[in-house]
Amino acid sequence: MFDKLKKINEKPAAFEVYTADALWADDYRSKQMLAFHLNEGIDVSSRNMEFINRSATWIGEHFDLGEGKSLCDFGCGPGLYTTRLAKTGAKVTGLDFSANSLAYAREQAQLAQLPINYVQTNYLEFQSQEQFDLITMIMCDFCALSPAQRKVLLAKFRECLKDDGAILLDVYSMAGYAAREETAFYEKNQLNRFWCEDDYYCFVNTWKYDDEAVVLDKYSIFQANGKEETVYNWLQYFSPEKLKEELAAAGFAVKLILKDVAGSPYCDQHAEFAVVAVRA
Repeated sequence: MFDKLKKINEKPAAFEVYTADALWADDYRSKQMLAFHLNEGIDVSSRNMEFINRSATWIGEHFDLGEGKSLCDFGCGPGLYTTRLAKTGAKVTGLDFSANSLAYAREQAQLAQLPINYVQTNYLEFQSQEQFDLITMIMCDFCALSPAQRKVLLAKFRECLKDDGAILLDVYSMAGYAAREETAFYEKNQLNRFWCEDDYYCFVNTWKYDDEAVVLDKYSIFQANGKEETVYNWLQYFSPEKLKEELAAAGFAVKLILKDVAGSPYCDQHAEFAVVAVRA
């Protein structure tokens, strides 16, 4: 038992293990994520509905979306943005890992008679002959990727973006990093049975990596049936300067820094910020 507890409380190197499949490819958990997405009053998997409406309006106006324009949303989830942005008349593509989220998105597109192209894929592996006027990645998905994965993703953005196109993404800020604390606790059926339908105990360790500005939430899950599992949720935090550097190395120039993807003025005390970038 001591050895097991020791292993639970071992701090790995930053981005040493990656377990995205445990969230997005698991049918039960992806349904829980979808429920979070569709809860209009909270900011968990998606932002609250008032913000999404305001954000989609700003995106449509700022990037002059309409007929003749094309958009690809990386990590589109259940289509909360793509559905709204398709109503501008733009040609919209949405990419996501979750079959459950995309089934909901396709159903909504059909009900609204919107010709949205949804692709179930790991967006790091997305291939397309089409190029887009705008690429979006919203809800700080960029921060869940390792440096090597982000390099692959930004190269993918270069491939998929028109010469005069733009990317819009948001990230967690250094103010957000400062607000995080290292913790350790365990709980029965943690997150209201989010991880498993049957009983389980979950040990949650949160560690900070000051040199890398990374936070890890590590979930060690022990089910009543004897199954054991560990899920690693990594989050990279950025300063505007660091994000500019990373984008510049991939051939992008930041044109605009904002508080959020609704176009609010930048605030260095906010837990997130957004950027608009173009080909350098």
